[in-house]
Amino acid sequence: MASNKPAVAAPVAVTSTAHPAALAKSAAEAHAAHHPNNATAQPPAAFTYRYNSGFGNEFATEAEGYPGALPVGQNTPQVCPYGLYAEQLSGTAFTVGRSHNQRSWLYRIRPSVCHKPFEKLPANPRHVRNWSDAECEPTPNQLRWSPFNVPAQKEKVAFHEGLTAICGAGSPEARSGIAIHVYTASADMDKVAMYNSDGDYLIVPQQGALNIRTEMGLLYVAPNEICVIPRGIRFAVRLPEGPVRGYILEVYSGHFELPDLGPIGANGLANPRDFLYPMAAFESDVPNEGASYTVINKYCNQFWAASMDHSPFNVVAWHGNYAPYKYDLSRFNAFNTVTFDHPDPSVFTVLTCKSNSPGTAVADFVVFPPRWAVGQGTFRPPYAHRNAMSEYMGLIKGAYEAKAEGFVPGGGSLHSIMTPHGPDAPTFQTASNVDLAPVRVADGTMAFMFESCFMMTVGKWALEESKKVQNDYYTHWQGLKAHFDVNNKEGDKKKLKF
Repeated sequence: MASNKPAVAAPVAVTSTAHPAALAKSAAEAHAAHHPNNATAQPPAAFTYRYNSGFGNEFATEAEGYPGALPVGQNTPQVCPYGLYAEQLSGTAFTVGRSHNQRSWLYRIRPSVCHKPFEKLPANPRHVRNWSDAECEPTPNQLRWSPFNVPAQKEKVAFHEGLTAICGAGSPEARSGIAIHVYTASADMDKVAMYNSDGDYLIVPQQGALNIRTEMGLLYVAPNEICVIPRGIRFAVRLPEGPVRGYILEVYSGHFELPDLGPIGANGLANPRDFLYPMAAFESDVPNEGASYTVINKYCNQFWAASMDHSPFNVVAWHGNYAPYKYDLSRFNAFNTVTFDHPDPSVFTVLTCKSNSPGTAVADFVVFPPRWAVGQGTFRPPYAHRNAMSEYMGLIKGAYEAKAEGFVPGGGSLHSIMTPHGPDAPTFQTASNVDLAPVRVADGTMAFMFESCFMMTVGKWALEESKKVQNDYYTHWQGLKAHFDVNNKEGDKKKLKF
């Protein structure tokens, strides 16, 4: 079999070819085409990033220079083209209905099973094994975190080493629940790959771009973009712009999908064609004398490591609908009121992971993008609220419209189920008196929310040892005074006394 292997690309070379229906672009051209409002973020010129587009589509792609690597008319020929191995990656059970079935066929130089046994890594205090553990704190208090420190480059913290579990619920063993993490890193994952057996990762960069090599190809993900790495797909993160920080939403059940649009119609919110999937690209498979590649597996919220003498990124061709993807948040087509009142934040949903209860999400990913505010006779910021869902908010850039201070890029907040929250006192005063002309809202800003039906506990490190919790967060509402006035039945803002 070894003699039939195809010639291999140099370890640092990135090669891919477009599906016949796709247009191949240079890295700069492809990035510019999908970043009309983010022109300053450019992928490194040393790599070529080529994408297929269309959420959940069936894709077929071969690495550049290897035409015919995909078998024609079947998945498992007796001998695959170029002597490759056929390997199926299942994202759902075999018998899931066709409209929801997810799987891909990978044609690789060696199968994934070619590794030594996994060994459990030492426990990390920043990780959480069990969200029901005594060290995880359930709290109904409003919580807000200052940004977590980004490690210096000399500290050499790789992506998989810089994961911090913030809050979560359920368990991957039961395939039910979620987890929310923050990542910080200052070094590339060098000869290291990672995959998550527990669920899907939705990654939200806040500082610094990510060059993510996956089994299916390359993704360049900059701040104001997101990417999803589905369960089981191996990936490695390099840092083309230096140290990074960001957020991760992990779901233990199901997969992310586009929300139903209902009366909105056939178009709007996140449009399917704006989701980009990598085309096949692979690393050299020639083992080096005495060298090894480490594969990290997150399994039942524990981390394991195994070694192999070749790159796990050796997929020469693949086809299917189970693959990583990215999305540029500047392409989100927001809907808002054009008459009166503040719409519910669900109108800003980018992706959802549905539960078995209709209309209720395991997790929603929601953004609050730049837009117009035109509601008449309306208090325009987000309203005071108590929710049947948990809300974790983060800030990629700018300033959030409902918080005048304290909530900064890289920080986060958690408002648990039925915990009161809403605009702080300065925001309430300003919005109650402002002239209600049409205005732009959130220009230069991108806030987001992870919303979930689960009641979450908070990891001990995130709650106590991180020293990032803002203990005075509750005081931001203490300035909200009573304005009840029997002589102001008409609601005249001029009669309010601040």
